[in-house]
Amino acid sequence: MIKKNNQTHKTTIHSRKSNRGFSLVELVVFIVIVTTAIAGVIGALAWMSGHSADPLARKQAIAIAESLMQEIQQMPFTFCDPDDPNAASAVGYADCATSQNGIGPRPAGESRYNPINPFDNVADYGGFTMPGGGCASICRIGSNVSIPGLAAYNAAVAIAQVGGTAPFAGLPADAVLSIVVTVNGPANTRISLTGFKVRYAPRV
Repeated sequence: MIKKNNQTHKTTIHSRKSNRGFSLVELVVFIVIVTTAIAGVIGALAWMSGHSADPLARKQAIAIAESLMQEIQQMPFTFCDPDDPNAASAVGYADCATSQNGIGPRPAGESRYNPINPFDNVADYGGFTMPGGGCASICRIGSNVSIPGLAAYNAAVAIAQVGGTAPFAGLPADAVLSIVVTVNGPANTRISLTGFKVRYAPRV
């Protein structure tokens, strides 16, 4: 009988210990750990959000870059300024009244936004930027009126002579131009496209 009572007493003590729950110190430690973990997750999400491109902004930047690249690649690339009467037949810069020898607008007064005297050769776009040159944002060719909704974007063009090096090793240095169009936008968006243009005149 005594043995039975002792067993009952032990069971009651064990039951009380099992139902004791968390102490205040344990609860505080648990809250600190959980709060720290949540803060870390939120911080990581905030960093990722601030350093990742917005899909919509990226699509818009790609559209701007592709449009500008297509515009440039469709331009002539000859020894002479395309307005020169010898542009289609010249076999060297000496045959031109206005040669296109160099990177940048030829003649210097040409502008992408001028409908009367616009850029008309790939090399004219060397160093071109938007905003700039009378355009306060992103503008269409032949107009300096900003396209609505694109104020957060900017574009830059770099033109370089790349003939004489692979894969154009068999061509003169000035016979091939590389075109690099870079567009920056919101949410750290950055798009860069590279294209090439080979001089075709006098083979028109």
